[in-house]
Amino acid sequence: MPITRRTTLGSLAAGTAALTVPRRANASSDGPFRHGVASGDPNATSVVLWTRVTISGEVILTGEVAEDLGFTRIVARAEVTTGPNRDHTAKWLVRGLEPGRTYYYRFRLDSEPSPVGRARTLPDGRLDRLGIALASCSNYAFGYFNAYEAIAQDSAVDFVLHTGDYIYEYGQDGWGDEVARDLGRRHDPAHEIVSLSDYRRRHAKYKTDAGSQAMHAAHTFMACWDDHESANNPWTGGAQNHQPEREGDWEARRAASIRAYFEWMPVREPEWLDRPGMTRNEFWRSYSFGDLATLVTLETRHTARAEQIDYAQLGDEISNTDAVGRFRSDVLGAPGRRMISPECETELARALEQSVAGKQPWRLIGNAVPIARTDVPDLVGLGILPDPDTPGAPYTAAARNNAKTLAAKGRAGLPFYPDTWDGYPWARERLYELSRMAGAADLIFLTGDSHSFWANSLKDGQGRKAGLELGTAGITSPGDFVESGFGDDLSRMLDKAFADYVPEVVWTDNMHQGYVRLDLGRSAAEATFIAVDTIRSRAFRPFIVNRFRITRGSDGLRFG
Repeated sequence: MPITRRTTLGSLAAGTAALTVPRRANASSDGPFRHGVASGDPNATSVVLWTRVTISGEVILTGEVAEDLGFTRIVARAEVTTGPNRDHTAKWLVRGLEPGRTYYYRFRLDSEPSPVGRARTLPDGRLDRLGIALASCSNYAFGYFNAYEAIAQDSAVDFVLHTGDYIYEYGQDGWGDEVARDLGRRHDPAHEIVSLSDYRRRHAKYKTDAGSQAMHAAHTFMACWDDHESANNPWTGGAQNHQPEREGDWEARRAASIRAYFEWMPVREPEWLDRPGMTRNEFWRSYSFGDLATLVTLETRHTARAEQIDYAQLGDEISNTDAVGRFRSDVLGAPGRRMISPECETELARALEQSVAGKQPWRLIGNAVPIARTDVPDLVGLGILPDPDTPGAPYTAAARNNAKTLAAKGRAGLPFYPDTWDGYPWARERLYELSRMAGAADLIFLTGDSHSFWANSLKDGQGRKAGLELGTAGITSPGDFVESGFGDDLSRMLDKAFADYVPEVVWTDNMHQGYVRLDLGRSAAEATFIAVDTIRSRAFRPFIVNRFRITRGSDGLRFG
């Protein structure tokens, strides 16, 4: 159901009591706690608390957890040591908490207190409602993280799920720097990040954003990573944006990026999990929300992913229907081209089977990249995309090249991007079959990566329903059609064309930045697509772009 731009979050969260955590209007640039606080990776009786101190040498912090905002009922206190070996970040796994409870926490360095944060444990037993905010693709250079602040202010949100691209690796000569110059948000360090020191500095810069600090203080965080936490489009043996001759060994760079991620994010260390031998690379999780829902996050970059296929392999044969068919079946669809590891598959199957056995109505997948089939329609033939080969077509030079690429994909009927699950159809069918075998052919995929909002109705290779997909726009990263230089009018027409001519796409929007809120009830759910009216100023207004009700029919989940 479309909602007008005048519909704001005031009506969105009507009837839900607000719970306010004091926070600074702007991130602090002095004192030891300049990067805020965060909570994350919860279960029913424990949660990870995080902070960072700007100080030299090894120090001991005191952490406190209380049942009340005034800290008169303290339930946990501990000393937490940090120092240069972990970039002065501090993580504390607080155990022995009560399920489904809200707690307040803070750290102290001597007499200096950190900001106060709010944390939640996972509920146990009966649960009638759950609100999850879905976020992705926060590029510091493109603007303020206002959508994070909107999440912090959204009183209907219980937990936040971030599905990757929490940071970007590019340097000041890379993507987004023209905007960054105007806003005073240029990347630090100035060069593309490669070393441990580089990744640490980039995480530190991102966590100075006021919206980021507000969101982390207000809500408990769950996450999976995507590509830019390390480098664009990685696979197990390298990455598109890694050049060994200039940037050294890929495994060393990947290890540095993952170490910095675990230092700077409120996530459990492998030894805090009941999974002997698990490594940091194996970053997947399962979360159970009482008798209502299970969420499983996937690791799709560093443990199993096969190398991406380049459409350039087709060459001039991209216009040959038979050659394209062979390419799709023999190259893209080659058996064994994995996205997730056998160990991740085992955890997914276990969690889904347990959810089905416990009669939970909802099963969610935290998914970094789109899983819907998005074969590009013949946009030139349909009269939607002006033919870029026609003299006088209304394009700049850069936009014309982008239009040529899009037009070629459309004429060939190729998938939009081969880095998504579309480039790994064998792996996608394997995941769908695994889910069906677990009795869970009714998944809701919560997806990032694309910088667009999506509502997709999924089917497997045999045409059977496989669930729904909700995709979120970027926190700041721009939509692909807009960024391609196509202009607002054509970009909107292309969104509509995908919804009209791509069978699995119900609705999409690449025009906005924001987040998705999924509200789960016992018998129905609602997906609300929320945007902010600007990322170029700290003064912003959140509004609803669209909203879909999700119900269960005899043949599975459906919109409406």
